[in-house]
Formats: sequence, C-alpha cells, structure tokens
Amino acid sequence: MATKEDHIRKPDWLKIKLNTNENYTGLKKMMRENNLHTVCEEAKCPNIHECWAVRRTATFMILGAVCTRACRFCAVKTGLPTELDLQEPERVADSVQLMNLKHAVITAVARDDLKDGGAQVFAETVRAVRRKNPFTTIEVLPSDMGGVEENLKMLMDARPDILNHNIETVRSLTKRVRARATYDRSLEFLRRAKEMQPDIPTKSSLMVGLGETKEEIIETMDDLRANNVDIMTIGQYLQPSKKHLKVQKYYHPDEFEELKNIALTKGFSHVEAGPLVRSSYHADEQVNAASKARQEKA
Repeated sequence: MATKEDHIRKPDWLKIKLNTNENYTGLKKMMRENNLHTVCEEAKCPNIHECWAVRRTATFMILGAVCTRACRFCAVKTGLPTELDLQEPERVADSVQLMNLKHAVITAVARDDLKDGGAQVFAETVRAVRRKNPFTTIEVLPSDMGGVEENLKMLMDARPDILNHNIETVRSLTKRVRARATYDRSLEFLRRAKEMQPDIPTKSSLMVGLGETKEEIIETMDDLRANNVDIMTIGQYLQPSKKHLKVQKYYHPDEFEELKNIALTKGFSHVEAGPLVRSSYHADEQVNAASKARQEKA
C-alpha cells in the first residue's frame, strides 16, 4: 500500500519569534491605506515580524500583486496582471517618508506582459523616493526584465544605491525551480548592470535546501564573482505551500557559517548567510557606507 511521502521535519533553529507591537500593526495599516503591496507579506517572509516590529523596514512590491511567472518556490500569486498603477511611485515615496526609512528596498512581480518589463515604473519609483527622501538609500530587486538591455538601462539610469537580482538556485536546478528565467541570463543581467554603472554595488541571493551540492553552491559563488557581483545572501528554502517544491535538506547554522566564510574568501564585500536569511535581510546594514557618503555630499 502506497504511503504519503514524508516531509522532513523543520528543525528547532527555524522557529520564529512573533512580534506584533505597534510598529508592526501600524505599518500594516499604513500599507493597506495606501494600497501598497509588500513582498514581506506576499512571499510569506519568515522575517516579517523582526523587520516590521523591530527594525521598522519593509520591502515594497510594485507593479501589482500578480506575477506573470509561476516559479515553483515562490508564494506570490501568478496569473495575467490587469493593473498598471502610474500613481504607485508617489505613494511608495510618501510611505518611505512617513516611515522615516534609512533604507528602502523596492522589488516587483515579473511583468512579462509589458514591453519594458515594468522598467519605467521601477525607475520612476526610484526617482520619486529619492526626491522626497534624499538621505534614504534605495535598493532595487527586479526580475530579469526579459533580458532586454534597454529595460535594465532605464532602471540603472535612475541610479539606485544597490542593484539586486537573484540567481535563486544553482545551475542544475534552475529549470526545475524557476519559470522562464535562466541561470546565464541572470548572470548576464548582473554583469550588464555593473558595466552600466560601475560604482553601484550589485547583489544576488541563493536559496539552499532544494537538492544542490556544496560543490554547486561554491560554483555559483564563483559564477557571481566572475560577473563582478559584490554582495551575496544565502538562505534556507522553506516550502510555502503543498503545491511548491519540497525541502530536500535543512542546513544547520554551522553550515551557513561555513558557506559565509567561503563566500568571503571569494572576494564578496558583504555576505549574509543563515537559515532565515532572505534577499533583503538586514539590507539596511549593507549600505551604511553609501548612506554616509550621500550625507557628506549634501
């Protein structure tokens, strides 16, 4: 008789402390009042309580809440988007001002239905945030925007402080894990961003626990460094629902520490690695130098 496939039990070090203080509830209320989406909520990020309640930071998700891709690791809704809100950049900028953020992360759903992949709204959001919050550093986390160089240039011309694009997984698992995106196109996207604006740091994130080997993780580090990526984050993949890919392994914190040390020896300027690390985890700490430089120029 066939038995239901067992799930690997989640270890104790992945327990999350919930904190729903006034910062958390106030931030959630403000997001709803301004009709804004956050990847913190949509992607079911495990750090939402720490970031919202303690650090008072959030990652804004623009271009709607429906993604045109259906990656097998991601909890964001998929389908055919119907909205393109041209007032969204100003609302995001106003919210950053109300929250008095030192660092704002702006990401977006993939919009393969748009010729520019959403680059224009992305760039306008960066400019709006910059205009109303001159001392706030800005990190952008776009999709590959179809791999079209003009789309990337439109975004880079807006001069974000960090360009973040996630490689997500190792080469051998990319087709199984990601939808439409390719490993080499992500590397090319990161390389082109650095060529367009050499002084803007680039960043990428890797999930582990999907069946990759340690050798493949190290190979991915080497590939990112070969394309001049400055910052890397490494975190544990967590299955958001039964329809998503199953976790193949839970990495111990000691293993993450080892991976962090290996990455640093490769030449990355900053590395975050841990069970609950996500692409925007402690992102504010990664741009202290950029923030200081901006204030000195003022």
